[in-house]
Amino acid sequence: MRKTRTTRRAVALMAAAAIGTSLLAGCASDEDSGKDTTGSGDAKGKTVITVGLFGTFGFKEAGLYEEYEKLNPKVKIEQSVVERNENYYPQLLTRLASNSGLADIQGIEVANIAEVVKTQADKFADLSNADGVSKDDYFDWKWQQATTEDGKTIGLGTDIGPMAICYRKDHFEAAGLPTDREEVGKLWAGDWQKYLETGKDFMEKGPKDVAWVDSASGLYNAAISSSATRYYDERGEVIYKTNPDVREAWDIAAEAATEDMTDKHELFTDSWNKAMNNGTFATLSCPAWMLGYIQDKGGDKAKGKWDVAPAPKAGNWGGSFLGVPETSKNKEEAIKLAAWLTAPTQQAKLFAERGSFPSAPKSYETPEVADAKHEYFSNAPIGEIFSQAAEGIPTQVIGPKDQVIQENLTRAGLVQIEQKGVSPDKAWESATKTVDNALDE
Repeated sequence: MRKTRTTRRAVALMAAAAIGTSLLAGCASDEDSGKDTTGSGDAKGKTVITVGLFGTFGFKEAGLYEEYEKLNPKVKIEQSVVERNENYYPQLLTRLASNSGLADIQGIEVANIAEVVKTQADKFADLSNADGVSKDDYFDWKWQQATTEDGKTIGLGTDIGPMAICYRKDHFEAAGLPTDREEVGKLWAGDWQKYLETGKDFMEKGPKDVAWVDSASGLYNAAISSSATRYYDERGEVIYKTNPDVREAWDIAAEAATEDMTDKHELFTDSWNKAMNNGTFATLSCPAWMLGYIQDKGGDKAKGKWDVAPAPKAGNWGGSFLGVPETSKNKEEAIKLAAWLTAPTQQAKLFAERGSFPSAPKSYETPEVADAKHEYFSNAPIGEIFSQAAEGIPTQVIGPKDQVIQENLTRAGLVQIEQKGVSPDKAWESATKTVDNALDE
């Protein structure tokens, strides 16, 4: 990849973090407005297609809207953005309920897609047979996340969040651990427990003022994201308390917290950002969109000190969809635009410019993805690393309240272990009570 492209991507990756982080905390957008631009409009005789999003999807910033308008001179695209998904999603549900105020295209976060499919599918157009859309372009599990039992597909995938481990080479060297990314990956290949054991070795031999991992919450999110079953079974029953995969992920994160291996931060907080800049932890779980966030917060002084290795197990953390409400005044044109924006060619362009990892495997064969390296992360071949991770992501059962369950397990549970010294058993009991109360509301 040419240096100019790498540099441009390195800057753009900072904003790309917004796409996947709303499982824990919504992210900022340069276009935060909440402005309602949902009228059908007529700009000098053009058809106005409105797009309602949260965070920074990057379509405008990557020039895709401008490119589409040049290809379709009679179309004008207007975008409105709400900064945080936690504010955007309730607004979307309210507008769906009233059948008013909706944009021609609406973004849907992966944590909410199951609930939308289950309760709002009749409010969205079926995109499964739209021109330019092929089910074969997407991972089957991604396609199925937005598809009803009777085969109606209400959203087209924009991106996914394949997992890796980002690590500080200088801290690894100080602890006598290998620094080559392939050798590092071998330390924990296939097992999150091996990652934990490597961390114990690091804590014994590494710098005394450096923790192994940023947070118990991040470690939990990564571990559970590599499991096929999490909080619901295939019948839609809540199983998080009895699912051994959940408890295994919890136990790994809780052990890291009780062994004082974490840097005791909540994700996406000021203290977490400062710790990233100060280099006070050696590793963190990083989906593709996280790289830009690390670069932004780590700053120039950490350039070349970070590298990227495969995660113990393939998993997915993040991703979104585009849907077209049935009430769209320009439904056919909106469907064409949604299909074009999520086609493999455009997904590859979005990755090259913004760092959003494609949900269409055909994109992985393009030079923009296959040859991608990240200068900040020691020229790590991120296209290759994340493509391989994406191919191994398990088909996951997504439930309507996944976000509620996960947030409460971490905030009402793991954070209490880290920051207040609560025992893992008491923290589990407290967290599950909080989850159950939230599900009963």
